[in-house]
Amino acid sequence: MSRLTFSTPFMLGFDNLDRMIDQIAKTGSEGFPPYNVEQISESMLRITLAVAGYAEENLDISVEDNQLIVTGHRAEEENRQYLYKGIATRSFKKTFVLAHGMEVHRAFMENGLLCIDLLRPENTELIKKIKIETRPVKEVCFNKKGSKHGKTESD
Repeated sequence: MSRLTFSTPFMLGFDNLDRMIDQIAKTGSEGFPPYNVEQISESMLRITLAVAGYAEENLDISVEDNQLIVTGHRAEEENRQYLYKGIATRSFKKTFVLAHGMEVHRAFMENGLLCIDLLRPENTELIKKIKIETRPVKEVCFNKKGSKHGKTESD
C-alpha cells in the first residue's frame, strides 16, 4: 500500500501528518481493549471502550497536544489459581488522534463500558481578505533569523 506524502508545496503546514500517520498505524494495531466510535449527532462523537473489570481508579484519560490517551492498569491477583483465564487483566494504552478543535466533552462508565464524548467544532467558512501593503523599493525584507529575504533595487 502506498503512503500519502505531504511534501507538496500546495499543502503548507501539514508536515507533521506523516508522523501522525505512523503513530496511528502503530496504535491501531493493538486490539485491546475493543472499542467503538459512533456519531451521536452532527457535532458529537462517542468512543466506547470495553473495560469490564477495570474500576474508575484504574483508568486514566488525558489529552496531550492532539492526542486522546486512555490508559488502564490492573494488578494481577497472586492468590488465585485459574483453570482457564479468558478475562484480560493487563495494562493498556489506547491513543486516538484528534482533529484540530476537537474537545473532550465528558467521560462516564456504564455497565463495564467507558464512554468518552467528543465535541466536533462547528464548520465555519473563513474568508479573510489580505491587504497588500505598498513598501518603498529600497526596503529589505528579513526572515525571523535576520538574514535577507529579498533583493532591493540597489542589490
